[in-house]
Amino acid sequence: MEGISKRFGPVQALKDVTFSARPGSVHALCGENGAGKSTLMKVLSGVYKEDAGTIVVDGQRQDFMEPGQAIDAGISMLYQELDLAEHMMVYENVFLGREIMSAIPFKTDAAEMIRKTQELCDQYHFDIDPEAMIRDLTSGQCQIVELLKALMRDAHIIVMDEPTSSLSEGEAANLFAIVKDLRARGLTIIYISHRMEEVMDLSDDLSILRDGEVVHSDTTADLTVHDVVRHMVGRELKDFFPERHVSIGDVHFEVAGLASGEGIRDISFEVRKGEVVGMAGLVGAGRTETARAIFGVVPPTAGQMLLKGQSLRVKDPEHAIRQGIALLTEDRKRTGICTGLPCSWNITLPNYERIGMASVLNLRREQQLCEEFGKKVRVKWAEPDAPARSLSGGNQQKVLIARWLMADTEFIIYDEPTRGIDVGAKKEVYGIINELAAQGKAQLVISSELPELFGICDRILVMRRGRLVGNLLTKETTPEAVMHLAAVEEE
Repeated sequence: MEGISKRFGPVQALKDVTFSARPGSVHALCGENGAGKSTLMKVLSGVYKEDAGTIVVDGQRQDFMEPGQAIDAGISMLYQELDLAEHMMVYENVFLGREIMSAIPFKTDAAEMIRKTQELCDQYHFDIDPEAMIRDLTSGQCQIVELLKALMRDAHIIVMDEPTSSLSEGEAANLFAIVKDLRARGLTIIYISHRMEEVMDLSDDLSILRDGEVVHSDTTADLTVHDVVRHMVGRELKDFFPERHVSIGDVHFEVAGLASGEGIRDISFEVRKGEVVGMAGLVGAGRTETARAIFGVVPPTAGQMLLKGQSLRVKDPEHAIRQGIALLTEDRKRTGICTGLPCSWNITLPNYERIGMASVLNLRREQQLCEEFGKKVRVKWAEPDAPARSLSGGNQQKVLIARWLMADTEFIIYDEPTRGIDVGAKKEVYGIINELAAQGKAQLVISSELPELFGICDRILVMRRGRLVGNLLTKETTPEAVMHLAAVEEE
């Protein structure tokens, strides 16, 4: 891609971008949210038409007017939000729009499509049933179906946009093995990810975009994580995690013997005023299930909860909110933010009673309050009435934090608070958590990223198989010790 430019109204999304990828390589594409990564790849895959510049594939100049032409040229893009028909089988998704027809008019040849899908699975060692329903598959298996679609179309350039954002550690490891196998077979993989560790481990070459321009390209072996982050944000990030100067107060929230129908058993811990407590564990350890029980999504079957020394009986999320408990869920788009609604509505939805609008709306007051709380979390929006979907992932997360600040919650639970957001936005979220700790808020942070927990938490709880197996002071432990507790069964 040479001299690619693309403008959307007054916004210059891409400016004179030159980008190239070698056959049989993994080329990582990095940058903050809004840097232009996805826009550049949508130009390559025919979703957008460039305003200027040229695209050359295998020595042939291309002029893609729509995605079908890019597919015919051997280019496929796997989007972060998977595009599968859940009510259909694997083979039906693989051949969707390109069905094999039988000798009988207007009838598809299901047997031949199943055979070809199985043949491709065998060739690439994919363990998946062509006749399985998409709705019954895991996120990792759905990623494989997307790859099957691309490979069935003879793609030799595959773009992966945040492919591991919703995968477990085991599923991610399987995907990495598949990517390395595809590279060994001579395919070109363009890999977009915010996760620096996997980018550095997986890629051969790396290009960094900032504000719609390529600011650096190099072989990955010649770069460090520090180099990549510095180019991404245009500044040094020496103080990536904020310094903690908070006085830890009395016990603010406490659970004792907590259990639920989702498999958690005998969970007991406390969080003090101004304290940030982390929760670590492998996928399936029971971290999210613990948060759901506290918030009343799945009411506890046993145990006791106390807030400021007073007994809590949480029946449902509404009841939890009324009593001062908040939850930022791990899946922002499905269970957190309403992307089609204005940002202001997303902030005030659970707060109408608290701000005096239980019966009659006061739109001017709503606007003023949203502007006030938006400033507190430094959200970047055109205006509070802008649709939530127009915001980056990091700013959507800030909107959700503003929601719970308006609710004046006493105890805030964050489940994977920085999933799918860039390094600059992560630093801002850490800063907000630190500020709330200084205000005396009690906070629980669930995260799969150990550097994150060690960077912002005073203590780390460790979960394994639905039980709490560790309660460690951060300054007195190590990541290795936490992983040992999380992964190793006791004798």
